[in-house]
Amino acid sequence: DIDDVGHKYYLELELEDVLDKDRTVSCTAEVLYQLGSKTSAPDVQVTVQGELRSTEEADQEFYNRIRSLEKELVAENIPDSHGNVPPELEPIHLLAWVASGYVIWQNSSENTKFHLAQVKHVKQVKRSDEDLQFDYVVLLHDMVSQEVLPWQVTLLWHPQRGARVSQCHGPGGT
Repeated sequence: DIDDVGHKYYLELELEDVLDKDRTVSCTAEVLYQLGSKTSAPDVQVTVQGELRSTEEADQEFYNRIRSLEKELVAENIPDSHGNVPPELEPIHLLAWVASGYVIWQNSSENTKFHLAQVKHVKQVKRSDEDLQFDYVVLLHDMVSQEVLPWQVTLLWHPQRGARVSQCHGPGGT
């Protein structure tokens, strides 16, 4: 507890490489929830000790594949009702994790515990610049209230610039 400021948490955790499950790196984080602030995201400072495997080659391959599609990519229900993600949609699912992480960070409190349940729908939107754009409808499960909430998230991605959420709208229009 920090008087008149909020609650600060110190975390030590291990990050697992999603492409190499045997590889982990240590991570420390400080998370500050401001007192009385229901509208601002918690302040997060992260330090990673070590490096995860480079995804540069896989990123470029995925980027080239999506850019070469004649029709925009459209998909639903990732994972499906059996928990399966088709291999060709795994990068789309991973980008949904990134998008959801942003939404969770911006909309979490000490009393929420969100988890990405499913990508209900995703549609690629053609752009005139070099970015790939994906418009997602993701379902976030609040483990505390047991509600499953739909969020509309627009994610821009480029292999050299990474992922950026340009828009997100939740069930309450936020």
